[in-house]
Amino acid sequence: MDGGYGGLTVPEIGGAPRSGLCTDCGISRTGDGRACGRACQFIAPDYPALERSVHGRVAGKGDEAFFGVAQVMFRARLVPAAEGAQWTGLTTALAAELLRARAVDAVLATAPDPLDRWKPMPVIVTEAADMARCRGMRMGFGPLLALLEPARAAGHRRIAVVGVPCQVYALRALEAELGFDEITVIGTPCSDNTTTDRFHQFLALLDEKPETVSYLEFRADYRVELRFDDGRKPRFVPFLKLPISDLPSDFFPMTCKTCVDYTNRLADITVGYMGGDGDQWLIVRNDRGARLLDRLGDRVVLRGLTDEGRREAAVKGFLANTERAAGGLPLRRMPDWVRPIVAWLQPRTGPRGLEFARARVEMKAIETVLHLRRAHPAKMKNMVPEHVWRVAARYGLVPQPGERRE
Repeated sequence: MDGGYGGLTVPEIGGAPRSGLCTDCGISRTGDGRACGRACQFIAPDYPALERSVHGRVAGKGDEAFFGVAQVMFRARLVPAAEGAQWTGLTTALAAELLRARAVDAVLATAPDPLDRWKPMPVIVTEAADMARCRGMRMGFGPLLALLEPARAAGHRRIAVVGVPCQVYALRALEAELGFDEITVIGTPCSDNTTTDRFHQFLALLDEKPETVSYLEFRADYRVELRFDDGRKPRFVPFLKLPISDLPSDFFPMTCKTCVDYTNRLADITVGYMGGDGDQWLIVRNDRGARLLDRLGDRVVLRGLTDEGRREAAVKGFLANTERAAGGLPLRRMPDWVRPIVAWLQPRTGPRGLEFARARVEMKAIETVLHLRRAHPAKMKNMVPEHVWRVAARYGLVPQPGERRE
């Protein structure tokens, strides 16, 4: 039976995720049990074909080699910022504006579970005001695309989807057969995911009262911001002081260690933080995305991107650590006396803006190649797209015999 939560439609979701590499995008929970084979980016993704279908062309050289097809990129912020937003509320504002203008019938998005603010709950939103309930970050897999069938059954013909890359790839792969008149995609870049339960363990390592943490954000200034609902002032924890070495080796699932699309290359518009240097980072990918951004008018302030520092040292250090981890060796802990020094230097000398975003994309490409080689070598040939190999090649990671599609 379908349910409601604060004006949102919460369809009952049955079924189960697939075995093996699966982020539970929701397709395995739909009526077509064979759809996963056509849709899953962890089987044999074809990004060039889908880029041509969605954007009219494939990604070119330069920054498109890192981030995908882009008409234009900005630093952006919503003014005034939305209360309770992760950044300024731009993602939900874009979706709300589509509903307000009746340009779509419904938005498929993710809200917090009423029993756990960090647990993702897929919802169908039909009123603009209800998009505010979808603000903020969730941790854990949310089967968002399981809502495609109930949305269609409810008579929604034009929909928008707010999703992460693995959800968006599956959506685009099946789009032509779904029966909707139009689908607009507002994408967010991936962030290394984990289960909701494991995320609570992480919060317990960060703060003595983890149940009071209401907000967590990895910022472009190399710090994690924590906010609380018990009246305490926000805390800022440098990346280097995070208790990563105290986490279990499987804290990040293999799917997230082998992500081949960090920037949501198949969205109409991508809204993230990596290249924003303190603001949000907008990648307008096609005409539909440009029209969507225009709907906000002067409510969104756009600025040019920054591009500072050098990423090579940070990425090479990440490569060395990932090689050790992929080989089953423990990660080295930085001596405690060094951490404050490096934490002070990092935001002052490390990559910022687009250079920070390039570094993160390169790190994900490195991680994908090394972990797949160790854990799923048979998948290398079909699963690693050319755009990942091109990025990884800068650091000497090139296809070995049998690892590349002919």
